Amino acid sequence: MDDLLIFAEETHELPQRLFDPWKILIIDDEQDVHAITELVLRGFVFESRALEFFHAYSAAQAYEILQKTDDIAMAFVDVVMETEHAGLDLVRDIREKLDNKLLRLVLRTGQPGQAPEESVIVEYDINDYKAKTELTAIKLKTTLYAALRSYRDLKTIDSHKKGLERVINSLTSITQKINLTDITSAILFETAQVLGLKNDAAYVSVLSKHHDGTAENYTILASIGEIFNDSPTLDALSDDVKSLFNQALASRTSIHDGDHYVAYIAEDNGNENLLYVSKYTPLDELDIYLLEVFANNVAIAFHNTLLREEIEAGRQELVYILGEAVESRSKETGSHVKRVGEISAILGQKYGLNEHECHLLKLAAPLHDAGKIAIPDSVLNKPNKLDSQERSIMNTHAQAGYELLCKSTSSVLQHAAIIAQEHHEFWDGNGYPSGKKGENIHLYARIAGVVDVFDALGSKRCYKEAWAIEEIIEYISQGSGKQFEPKLVDLLITNLTEICEVRNHFPDKAD
Repeated sequence: MDDLLIFAEETHELPQRLFDPWKILIIDDEQDVHAITELVLRGFVFESRALEFFHAYSAAQAYEILQKTDDIAMAFVDVVMETEHAGLDLVRDIREKLDNKLLRLVLRTGQPGQAPEESVIVEYDINDYKAKTELTAIKLKTTLYAALRSYRDLKTIDSHKKGLERVINSLTSITQKINLTDITSAILFETAQVLGLKNDAAYVSVLSKHHDGTAENYTILASIGEIFNDSPTLDALSDDVKSLFNQALASRTSIHDGDHYVAYIAEDNGNENLLYVSKYTPLDELDIYLLEVFANNVAIAFHNTLLREEIEAGRQELVYILGEAVESRSKETGSHVKRVGEISAILGQKYGLNEHECHLLKLAAPLHDAGKIAIPDSVLNKPNKLDSQERSIMNTHAQAGYELLCKSTSSVLQHAAIIAQEHHEFWDGNGYPSGKKGENIHLYARIAGVVDVFDALGSKRCYKEAWAIEEIIEYISQGSGKQFEPKLVDLLITNLTEICEVRNHFPDKAD
């Protein structure tokens, strides 16, 4: 032990800012070894991180500590403790039972002859083997530096591997996102995971430009962390971060300032984007490289997503135009078709449909009466009650709507065709055109059917005035189990406040 005590006193100038310490486990049945090891390594700092020591005086105690603490970087392991091979058995348990491949293991023994170095290194997954007599202060620190560098690199590889796995596993959820903000948030979250950024320390945002040359005119599309406080503008940002943004805009280049990074991305269409990342530890070259790759490729993804959203918005607007064109033939000036789409989506969500299905229902339901385009004006706009022959003619609009829409390969129009054909079928089988009953009626048509009646009763028509909400609810309730599915009637009444907000948002136009 005397050799271990011979070392010069050293001083260390600590950095101003220290981060989470490296966790070091000392496993030895001699109290002096613990004390001397900790004394020698006092003040040790590697990459702005000090050391935190854990102490075990037997292999069993060490195993228990490692079960509870999974981020210990290095362990000094004595060979001879409660048994002559306790340390070797512990090494095997760490690698096999705990499946811990990252922990750096350095065997220390005072009796090298009992565990020959070459055979131990060959048979056991250890990283170094030292006799206690040769571990002077400088050699102990050198061993620690090498072990921590190895642990750091393995953690980086493991983090990127897990991040890649998360990205691959999240591709389905990302592709199911409907709007640009959702997609951006999903991509940013997975990127932060790949880079090992922490939500309470890393803040990521992509800002799309409404330009006068300064960062204040950017809109936040997505963010991770609390720095933006859910604000759509940059008012919540600190002056330092705003300054970095303005530097990137002025120079039209990416800015790397210690542990802060702003990527500047210019698009062919003139738009400019900024990506801001911060983390506790300085970004290394691999981080910067991955961020550059991400920043350039995500700009393309955003552009493509914007194009898709424009197409989607145009398709929805076309659906409304077609639906309102049919409405105008009935001399109706309201926003009935928009309300039917919006309220149908609400009921679909309350019924249990997923986000994609609700969106599809919202787009398809407004075309429920597309077949009325084939009904003569004399029948369509008759101010009085229809006679039996006229009623028969009017009822053909359901099948006419189906035949008009079903030829399309569009998923929206395919579902719109089903809704057009079945939205007048009754839960009890007394509807038309086919007399379908109960769940044989497509769910989208069942939803659109009750929403159509609910909204039509509340709207002025050529043959009637608008009903009061109390009268509408009474009528709908009386039709529960007959014309309408009972569950849908209950959901409509339960969520009446939210549904009436849609009616207020899309009011009928004044005559």
